[in-house]
Amino acid sequence: KFTFMVYNDIIGSIGVGLILIAYFLGTEKLIKNDGKLYFVLNIIGAGLACYASLLINYWPFVILEGTWMLVSIYGLMRAMRIKMM
Repeated sequence: KFTFMVYNDIIGSIGVGLILIAYFLGTEKLIKNDGKLYFVLNIIGAGLACYASLLINYWPFVILEGTWMLVSIYGLMRAMRIKMM
């Protein structure tokens, strides 16, 4: 039986898609792996994937994607040369 994707599936798929797009573009040297666009795509993608995982109470991926988002925020701050306290 075929079922259509529900809200959390759509949000999670968009999030994972953004992470994979960033990875592909970085691998192909179309964007810099330490550039702002790379980090922004990862922040948004990981945030959406984290939210989707939270909706279905899948805590291992909430932790994984939450951590991915925080590390990407740190990377973006470094790329923007924002000083850490």
